[in-house]
Amino acid sequence: MTKVHPKFPNTTCDESLCDSKAAVVLTVWKKSLLFNCDGFTVYNANGELVFRVDNYMNSPRDNIVLMDASGLPLLSVRRKKLSFGDCWMVYDGETARDPILTARKNVNIISNRRSLAWVSTKKTVLYEIEGSYGQRSCKIVDERRNKKKTAEIKRKETMIGGVAFGKDVFKLIVESEMEPRVAMALTIILDQMFRSS
Repeated sequence: MTKVHPKFPNTTCDESLCDSKAAVVLTVWKKSLLFNCDGFTVYNANGELVFRVDNYMNSPRDNIVLMDASGLPLLSVRRKKLSFGDCWMVYDGETARDPILTARKNVNIISNRRSLAWVSTKKTVLYEIEGSYGQRSCKIVDERRNKKKTAEIKRKETMIGGVAFGKDVFKLIVESEMEPRVAMALTIILDQMFRSS
């Protein structure tokens, strides 16, 4: 049976997730490690647990906590209440003050069909997310750097035979300009915005 996180050497990744000049390749599995939970399990190229999200099935999905491997909260993702359209806020840790990012779903599909969402801080647009989350083919581009790609979601394929996993297992490739935890928080937001995809 093919593993979700095979232990193959990967020369494009550094051991550290934040201090690397190369891209970090993460395997995202849309499955919680806990029984009766909904969430994500994220592995690095060495097959080591890096991030996790565990939400109990009957709990509301408007407050999601991204944790490290040991369960310490890194970022909280919360739906903005009483907002026009689908809007999500990202907070540091489990705080509820001063969001570090805001992501808003693109509702104007006539003018820009590729754009899924816009990510901003205060009033400055930082990133645009383009592509199709349902097909697990998205890229996050930096609006301040001439639309330079900073992260990408791709379908994961096995190393032998090129067999693709289902939509529940995919790759998150994060360039050095973006923190992997931020890229994972944006992935969580995309999953909430396009849940039926």
